[in-house]
Amino acid sequence: MPLVEYLRTIDRAFLGVKDAAAYLGISPRTLYIWRHRRQGPPSFRLGARGRVTYRLDALDAWVREQERADSRSNPLLNPANAVPQRRADCTATA
Repeated sequence: MPLVEYLRTIDRAFLGVKDAAAYLGISPRTLYIWRHRRQGPPSFRLGARGRVTYRLDALDAWVREQERADSRSNPLLNPANAVPQRRADCTATA
């Protein structure tokens, strides 16, 4: 059973770094780097040991946000769909 299906079947609300990385299809190192740079999905420390944790619904929301911000996924951001702009007439003075 793939990890995504497994996570959905047990309905886990929180994921550790390894599981969150697998869920997103990236390496745990990438998640650590994004966290250090304050990029990527929101995370927090949970428990007595303060382990880095991700909410499953926050990961899904972050992915949706990335899709909306990508011009290939969002036709409103595609430069090919932009209305052409006219150049202002400029006269050079010497």
